[in-house]
Amino acid sequence: MTLRRSLIAATILAIQCDVASAIAQTATTSAASTTGHRPATKSRKVTSTPAVSAGAPPAPIPAIAPPVAPYQAPPDAGEAVIVTGTHDSNRHARQSTSPVSVVTAATLTRSGQLNLADALTRTYASINIQAKGSDTAALTSSIRMRGLNPNQVLVLVDGKRRHVTANIIQNSGPSFGATGVDLNMIPANMIDHIEVLEDGAAAMYGSDAIAGVVNIITKKTSQGLNVSAQTGANAYNGDGWQYQVNADGGFKLGNDGYMHLSGQVYHTDHFVPKGTKDHRLLGYWPQGATTSGYYNGIVANPLKLPLDSNKIMSTPEETRENLGIDFGKPIGKKVDFYGQITYGHRHAEAIQNYRIPTIAPTLYPAGFSPLETIEENDYAAMLGIKGHDFLGFDWDLSTQYGADEDNIGNKHTANPGLLSSRCNNGNVANISTTGCGYSPTTVHTQSYRNAQWTNNLDFRRHIDIFHTVPMTLAFGGEHRLETYEIVAGEPASYQVGGTQGYVGIAPQSAGNWSRDIWAAYIDGDFRLLKNWDLDFAGRSEHYTDVGNTQNGKVSTRYDITKRIAVRGTISTGFRAPTMAEQHFSTMSVSPTGAAGLLPVSSAAAALLGAQPLKPEYSVNASGGLVVEPVDGFHVEADVYQINLRNRIGQGGVTKGLTAINAIQAMGYVLPVNDIDPQNVSAYYFANIGSTRTQGLDIKADYTFHLHRYGNLMLSMALDLNRTRLHHAATDANGRSLLNAQTIGYLTTAYPRSKIILNAYYTIGKWDINVRQTRYGETTDMMTYQDWTNGALTCASGGALRYSNSCFGQFKNTPRWLTDLEIGYRFDRHWHFAVGANNVFNVRPRRLPDILNSGGTAVYDASSSQVPITGGYYYGRVNATF
Repeated sequence: MTLRRSLIAATILAIQCDVASAIAQTATTSAASTTGHRPATKSRKVTSTPAVSAGAPPAPIPAIAPPVAPYQAPPDAGEAVIVTGTHDSNRHARQSTSPVSVVTAATLTRSGQLNLADALTRTYASINIQAKGSDTAALTSSIRMRGLNPNQVLVLVDGKRRHVTANIIQNSGPSFGATGVDLNMIPANMIDHIEVLEDGAAAMYGSDAIAGVVNIITKKTSQGLNVSAQTGANAYNGDGWQYQVNADGGFKLGNDGYMHLSGQVYHTDHFVPKGTKDHRLLGYWPQGATTSGYYNGIVANPLKLPLDSNKIMSTPEETRENLGIDFGKPIGKKVDFYGQITYGHRHAEAIQNYRIPTIAPTLYPAGFSPLETIEENDYAAMLGIKGHDFLGFDWDLSTQYGADEDNIGNKHTANPGLLSSRCNNGNVANISTTGCGYSPTTVHTQSYRNAQWTNNLDFRRHIDIFHTVPMTLAFGGEHRLETYEIVAGEPASYQVGGTQGYVGIAPQSAGNWSRDIWAAYIDGDFRLLKNWDLDFAGRSEHYTDVGNTQNGKVSTRYDITKRIAVRGTISTGFRAPTMAEQHFSTMSVSPTGAAGLLPVSSAAAALLGAQPLKPEYSVNASGGLVVEPVDGFHVEADVYQINLRNRIGQGGVTKGLTAINAIQAMGYVLPVNDIDPQNVSAYYFANIGSTRTQGLDIKADYTFHLHRYGNLMLSMALDLNRTRLHHAATDANGRSLLNAQTIGYLTTAYPRSKIILNAYYTIGKWDINVRQTRYGETTDMMTYQDWTNGALTCASGGALRYSNSCFGQFKNTPRWLTDLEIGYRFDRHWHFAVGANNVFNVRPRRLPDILNSGGTAVYDASSSQVPITGGYYYGRVNATF
């Protein structure tokens, strides 16, 4: 009995030791999972239990004290191993030959923003978004970098090219023609960190990598569960409510594989700025206007309609569901299988211009505001295998298919042409008179689909040349199939002038197009000296629709001392015109005008002088300094210049009768309500000219370790940016493709400077984040709108109102925004935070009446400066298990 008791005691002691070890290992794993890295697997040393002599009393069982984890400073993003901009397998961000910054998931969370594009804008100085999109552009999110168009920013996910949206930005502005990657279709909680390469990288990654590369690295842990929820609104307005619920976690596939699942649900209500007054409802006329139908005969407001009935200057209502799956498993001694799936669904509704009661009195006797809707499905699936030591090479073979499908519609709308006598008189073909007098109030206006199938094979090997010069050799190939489809809307959406709010696409504008792209690249990274790195890269691509291109890059870095390094890069770039830029066309209608975007290859566009699109070409040059004056104080400064030739943008803007004739040549009929012919415009995509973008990026950070008083992490980021027009192209008729307004979109609608100052303080269970952001000045050349005196003329001829050659200059003066977040950690599982973005509710400058369309477009929507939404206040809870 005594021997049995002794053996039982020894067994309990051994179990206690195992439990303590397991708890410590769990704590380590949990800490690692918060940074997105799995702890290294270590062999476990097994020791025998000491023998217990017979008759000896059982050893006392010691109490197990909970392990106390020592303080660990937050991970330093600058020391993270990167995979962007290099083929080396162990390069850190601060060791890169080109400027690469790492944005952690924790940094994005502390931004307080629910959308990824907004979070990057809040935390990264050289990334911005347009103040407000118009029409379908309001329903999709895309970023601008270094002042260039979203089409000139390449987005990767785990190093693989991400497919782009099908929803094109079709309205005039700095992002015109963009079909960039919709970052908000990727679950935010799927992201471990983001690597941003601020340099041209077409020689490494191909077309689009002109302004830079955003590489999203996803979570691949096989353990842990993370749940978060956030809600907030604009307290000053009392609207714009948002909420988001996230969950992600991992589990093992067998003994050595992993699967990580991420899910997200997001919703936001409309945000509508206060203080708008529809000119048509004020009860009197602007100076110089007449009552000859300009406002459809509305001289007063007999129905006493609210002056703020027009809510066009608002943000859409949106509901979105996102799913992400990452998985991987070894399938051989040196071969791993991996894959990734993402899916996003969006339903959104944007408020369009209010239509006065005379537009469709039988349906809407008090007037109406159409709603433009989108039903969007975005999905991607990737499979790959990678291995080691194939003739000394690491290799990676992958295939990926991604697509974005958009169904655009109109709600709460009407087609006045179908309700009018114009229809009954048989002026429109293929409409039976029996169908006249009736208009649907909900229609499908068009569908878009953009798809991309990409196949990659990559090789990499580390070589010692003559056992003296270490080298990383990488080469590979890529095949990409791109398809683009436009589906016409219901006949009622485009016939007899179309539906109000958004005119549907007619069959003559629909179609299906595709192209193949073949590419091969080679990259050699040489460590010539211990402190000197030299990298050469070259890439050749063949497009079946626009031909061939070759691009190259040379990068170098020299570490003068362990605290000072210099680096520089020169590269050439290439961007093929997207298929949307080559084939898209549409009509949009406002209460007093219309605009037609014509396909550049059409006979209608040829009437205006359009010519076939050519690819864009760029030369990027940058040079910088990396300094660490004292341990932990990091400073990076880089200057850059981007020369961009054959830039694609909005060209050939024509107004008046010429525009009406071109629109009608496409088979479209203008709305039957009275519009000002001078407010009818037509335009197309064109190679509008050449620009030069110059800038300076400075980043600095330092962490004060205050011991019992906590830790204070300080960071600063500055982007100075200027774009100038070097050459304005002409159309086939010798006329300039640009005017002062479209030149402004290219050169001054982006902030000349942006500064982000951030302080993150942690002490005990508390954490506080304070961020100050200064947006520099933007300038736009604005159209003189309806409140302009009709008797005034432009110096170049014609009326000043709606002039295509005389514009009003408007400056958004510099603005400071203050963000604050306070968090409290209850235990190792639960964390709560409350915060406010734009604490003091700073807004852009309001437009003067003569530049304010209808009295309701109170802000400059084209400026990439301060958001129109003002202060946002929120609460968030995070749980980690």
